Amino acid sequence: MEGIIEQFGFAWPKFIAQVIIVLIVYFVLSKYAFGPVLAMLNARRSRIEEGEANIKKIDAEVARAEERIQGMLDDANRDAERLITEARESAEAVRGQKTQEAVNEAQQIIEKAREASRLEHESSMNELKRDFGRLVIDATSKVTGKVLDDGDQKRINEETAGQVAL
Repeated sequence: MEGIIEQFGFAWPKFIAQVIIVLIVYFVLSKYAFGPVLAMLNARRSRIEEGEANIKKIDAEVARAEERIQGMLDDANRDAERLITEARESAEAVRGQKTQEAVNEAQQIIEKAREASRLEHESSMNELKRDFGRLVIDATSKVTGKVLDDGDQKRINEETAGQVAL
């Protein structure tokens, strides 16, 4: 074994010096380099954990907000349906009222037209009676050859009007 140690150039004093140097470097690095780096890594780890916890809280709040929004939408939909129903009922009532008003107005127009027609018929009948009376008086005057006075004309008109009553 000694041959192998000499062949590779192993020397105890150099080995011990290197071990001491490595230990010194390790202690220096652990005090000034590894400590701050590990502290920084721990701080990052804790911030990441806080961020994940915040994300979970935010997700829970978003879920609650979505539930509230869905509830509000459901309420709004119910209100909208109620308003639509009320509007339909109101429109139906107004339509019925306007239909009734139109029917009443049409009946009034028909009544006025009937009254106007009746008055026109009466006027025409009176005119026809006068014309017929004049014809009867003219015919009577020509047949009898006598000129009829106002009394005779009135009496003939009344008799003719009574007989001609349509």
